[in-house]
Amino acid sequence: MIAHASLGASNAHRWLECAGSVMAERGLPNTSSVFAQEGTHAHDLAELTLTTTDGALDLFADQEMAEFVRVYTDYVRSLSDTSDMVLIEQRVDYSDWVPKGFGTADAIVLNGDTLNVVDLKYGLGVQVYAENNPQGMLYALGAYAEVNHIAEIKNVVITIVQPRLDHISEWAISIEDLLRWAEWVTQRAEATQVDDAPRSAGEKQCRFCKAKHNCGELFRHTEAILLTEFDNISDLPNVDNMTDDQMSKVLASKSLIDGWISAIATHATDRLEAGDGFTGYKLVEGRSTRRWYDDESAEFRLREIIGAEKSVTTKVISPTQAQKILGAKRKNEIAEMIVKPAGKPTLVPDSDKRLSINVTAEDFGVVE
Repeated sequence: MIAHASLGASNAHRWLECAGSVMAERGLPNTSSVFAQEGTHAHDLAELTLTTTDGALDLFADQEMAEFVRVYTDYVRSLSDTSDMVLIEQRVDYSDWVPKGFGTADAIVLNGDTLNVVDLKYGLGVQVYAENNPQGMLYALGAYAEVNHIAEIKNVVITIVQPRLDHISEWAISIEDLLRWAEWVTQRAEATQVDDAPRSAGEKQCRFCKAKHNCGELFRHTEAILLTEFDNISDLPNVDNMTDDQMSKVLASKSLIDGWISAIATHATDRLEAGDGFTGYKLVEGRSTRRWYDDESAEFRLREIIGAEKSVTTKVISPTQAQKILGAKRKNEIAEMIVKPAGKPTLVPDSDKRLSINVTAEDFGVVE
């Protein structure tokens, strides 16, 4: 069974910003998802590859995952070619600064006086950056505690590898600055151990908080956002009559508010499914689509009634499916037939590090 620290590195973004979340989440069940399980499989494959050979990637059944994992393993190997020490899936202890603080670093590579901490992120949801990344910094503290008796560490480089987003982020910090940050972390960790530790709402700390469905602070924060700009929440203005400043402030909290509402809906659904009831709401049968009871029987019958040509459609497989069938050694045989069109424009704040795309009136056709 995997041990989870209540002040773990992976949820540091939450307890560092919201001290009260630690007590609020205590006793609530841990949940998993297919995405988390997928990430676990990718990490297991990466560990096997880095502790043996690339043959593990070549033989892995899911070649799509194998190729993404290869991006990470190639990066780690590029650091370890002339390294003094390499630790893979290493449990690190940063309890010198955080009570009972520990975690598992994906890769730690010591090169002279520089300590490299590399973290594999297999998800597609959120792009993660290494700069001031609390998870990476806590891993770095644990790694420093592990090796400072055998090497004089002067610098730390934290790297986030997100191969499915074609994203590698690196950030360097001196050991002096890291240890100064650790003093602040100690203060924040101590604040979480108080029974009435304050709650603090915000997009990062609330996103995956298990206790946000009944968080009074998040409710007040959401209410304050709307009341700051509008006199009456029940009579919000038409979007055409809102200023850019008003719309920007609402958009800045969209993810936070959406996540809070979703958490409440999930909590209400869970209670109703458990038979506990929920005042004002009930469960009804959702919309469904018709399907064949048995595809093979349906195809056989339809061929008799309307003929084979009208009964069955064919569609060329996707590039990903084709490369998966061909395998790593032959996938380049179809490379020249594959194109990757530009992604759909996505609205993000100006602070987002991705380059802006220029959209002008000329980009749109004339509508008659």
